[in-house]
Amino acid sequence: MTSSEWGRVDDDGTVYVKTVDGERSVGSYPAGTPEEALHFFTERYEALSFEVQLLEQRVNGSKLSPEEAAESIKTVRAQVSEANAVGDLAALSGRLDALAPVLAVQREARKAEKAEKAAAAKADKEKLVAEAEKVAAGSDWRNGANKLRDLLEEWKALPRIDRASDDALWKRFSGARTSYTRRRKTHFAEQDEKREGARVVKERLAKEAEALAGSTEWGPTAGKYRDLMRDWKAAGPAPKDVDDQLWKRFRGAQDAFFGARDAANAALDAEFADNAVVKDALILEAEALVPVKDVDAAKKAFRDIADRWDAAGKVPRDRMKELEGRIRAVEQAIRSVEDDAWKRSDPEKSARANDMVTKLEDAIAEVEADLEKARAAGNAKKVKDLEENLASRQSFLEMAKRASADYSG
Repeated sequence: MTSSEWGRVDDDGTVYVKTVDGERSVGSYPAGTPEEALHFFTERYEALSFEVQLLEQRVNGSKLSPEEAAESIKTVRAQVSEANAVGDLAALSGRLDALAPVLAVQREARKAEKAEKAAAAKADKEKLVAEAEKVAAGSDWRNGANKLRDLLEEWKALPRIDRASDDALWKRFSGARTSYTRRRKTHFAEQDEKREGARVVKERLAKEAEALAGSTEWGPTAGKYRDLMRDWKAAGPAPKDVDDQLWKRFRGAQDAFFGARDAANAALDAEFADNAVVKDALILEAEALVPVKDVDAAKKAFRDIADRWDAAGKVPRDRMKELEGRIRAVEQAIRSVEDDAWKRSDPEKSARANDMVTKLEDAIAEVEADLEKARAAGNAKKVKDLEENLASRQSFLEMAKRASADYSG
């Protein structure tokens, strides 16, 4: 019999392995010697030991998930327990048992990592929901739809969380998208309705503008065009292509009318240019009356100039303000001198001035009499007071006499 620490070869060529439960037959090697047979089954053990070693490295290095590692350990354990090999099979089983605590730690770590990722994903989804609800509550119809599409793509990229939380957040997210889409459709439907209404109004305004284009009632028609323009702005935008066409018609009619008016005014200005030459001469003649020395003569001369002014007719529009301003300045100068003369000759004011002179003269006479009595009595204080009173009244008398002289001519 040939044997080793972990096995033996019987005389009939059967190979046995030693286990904790006793010997177990693992096969035979009829093609060789007992030593070769024992060596053959020992090499099988070495191969199995190497496989256990590889598994240990992968498990300890976290190359497998805990679930995958557990399944691999189960497979290798079955191979060890039923192995037709010679060696310390119990030691291999012990090494496999030693991987159980490692898997337990890894499972806890994976669980904590999963919980952390779930919490982060939940926070990210809550943030996406809040952003979606903010967009849905706003009225950014141009960019809102694109923003919600981007948020949806971000949602899809996030992992699922616990079903209840995921379903609740998705309900809010989806509801925000639905609400925004519904409000957006309503908004654009209302805009389309308003644009259609604006189209009807602007078609009418364009027709009215075109009907006025040939009018020669310059003032009233210009006012009507201002009213039409106000109504055009108030109508709001029509559909883009229609709006441009209607504006082209409306503006074309306006341009035709105002172009004709400007041409007519230009012709009138040319016709009135000679009238302006006449009025320039009349203004020089009128301005020569200032400063006014003889009011009556100035008034008579100005009336003659005014008659010739009216007879001269209209002047170009760009000269009207200047010429009217200069002739009115002369008229005002004459009127001002006339008003001053009238004020000075006002009978009522003249009578009041004369009456004031008389009263002051009588009062002064009384003060002078009292002053003589005070001097005779030697009352120095009363003399001083009466002298001051007399001086004041005499000053007022001088002013009253000058005013009376002015009113009397």
